[in-house]
Amino acid sequence: MAMPIAWTIAGSDSSGGAGVQADLKVFQQLAVHGCSVVTAVTAQHPAAVTAIQYISVENITAQMMAMRDYLPPKAIKIGMLGHEHMIDTIVTFLRSCQSKIVFDPVMVASSGQSLFKQHQKKYLDQLNKLFPYVDLLTPNLLELSAFLNRPITSYADIEEAAHFFIERGVKSILIKGGHFQHDKMSQDYWSNGSESFWLASSRYPEKNYHGTGCIYSSAITASLALGYDLKSAIVIAKMYINRGIRLAQPIDQNTAYLMHANWPENEIDLPIVSQTPVTNVPIVFPSCGKKPLGLYPIVNEYEWLKKLLPTGISTIQLRIKNKTGNALAMEIQKSIQLAMQYSARLFINDHWELAIQYGGYGVHLGQTDLNEMNVSHIKQAGLRLGISTHCYYEVARAHGIRPSYLACGPIFHTNSKPMSFFPQGIAQLQRWRRTLSTYPLVAIGGINESNMAAVWKTGVDGIAMISAITSHKLSLLENIHSITTMQTK
Repeated sequence: MAMPIAWTIAGSDSSGGAGVQADLKVFQQLAVHGCSVVTAVTAQHPAAVTAIQYISVENITAQMMAMRDYLPPKAIKIGMLGHEHMIDTIVTFLRSCQSKIVFDPVMVASSGQSLFKQHQKKYLDQLNKLFPYVDLLTPNLLELSAFLNRPITSYADIEEAAHFFIERGVKSILIKGGHFQHDKMSQDYWSNGSESFWLASSRYPEKNYHGTGCIYSSAITASLALGYDLKSAIVIAKMYINRGIRLAQPIDQNTAYLMHANWPENEIDLPIVSQTPVTNVPIVFPSCGKKPLGLYPIVNEYEWLKKLLPTGISTIQLRIKNKTGNALAMEIQKSIQLAMQYSARLFINDHWELAIQYGGYGVHLGQTDLNEMNVSHIKQAGLRLGISTHCYYEVARAHGIRPSYLACGPIFHTNSKPMSFFPQGIAQLQRWRRTLSTYPLVAIGGINESNMAAVWKTGVDGIAMISAITSHKLSLLENIHSITTMQTK
């Protein structure tokens, strides 16, 4: 299959740490074919920019036209532009462009030098022409202050600034908070006007990490070209940046180049997604114990627990959608009591208040039920918590809660419930296992006797099944025996 194509429209950095050179490194590492439109040639090193030669608008137009039909991009990253005539040229091109557009408004080099020709206010006013075509704007705090002509000193300032740009036509904005010197965490903020989240990572020792903004935005662009949704693309890019900083190669005592490598797969680099700024690393939920979760049936009534628990099933989920009031409470209460008799790990889906009320073992929540109040009550009650995830954004959101286990899916096509996510397959499940090294993982979605051996080989801790158990033609005991035998193969 052909590699997806991404473009970078940016300046050349002779030192190779930022600009077009850094963008193309990122594209290659993330398995995207990178094309470049060079807007300026800079003579620079991490401590200074010594010369800038802007490319003519005729040449920039020629670069774009040469690639437009033969190498059409799935996504475009726009970086250093430099003067107003270049902005007009890019806007003209974008009017007929269907690509995802990420705009990193590079205005100042890491060394502090200005990277545009005109008076600052005039240049910033010209940049506004680009905004209606931008899917994601990625300013840092210094650039944000320049746009707004005032300092950014608080989280509230950041949230307010995001609305300023949304009102001017930008579809969404990611404000990079790495310049908050006093903060223990590095906090970025994303908003599209109706949704928002904070993205937090541990802060590393202060250095001039050359090219972080360029690399961040190009990693987002590459992920969009690969077909990831915007929120997940941001999480993937943050992992790439976190790893690059963590393993950065020092040039001198104060400066370092980020390390480039292929797909980020280390949990230490996974950021936390939260609705509010993160001030401390969250407390971990109680463990499910040393015994693997194993075969994990998901059933809709107490009667199934009566059938399954005597077979030796040690983990099971009760997901009731057709009862309310006293009928629901009674079903959950007697299910919890029965699970206790068999020392089974019973997770109650959604109904966390009743699970707490009747002394349950654990709760399983989907993404729509993850709010601070729910999670706080469950944690205070000492229950275990499992969380459903379907993409990088949801994994990062769950990571901010530190649940007892993560469920990943759908692995294969499933008819058990309507899904808005495509099947992930074995390769992605293997990647989740490599990445989420400290979490018990439960695979779910379309798993049956024909494919479960391959699922077990990925190293997951449990396999959740619904119809493969409840709709099987064999007798229940034969079915359970055949499935659990595969676990040990």
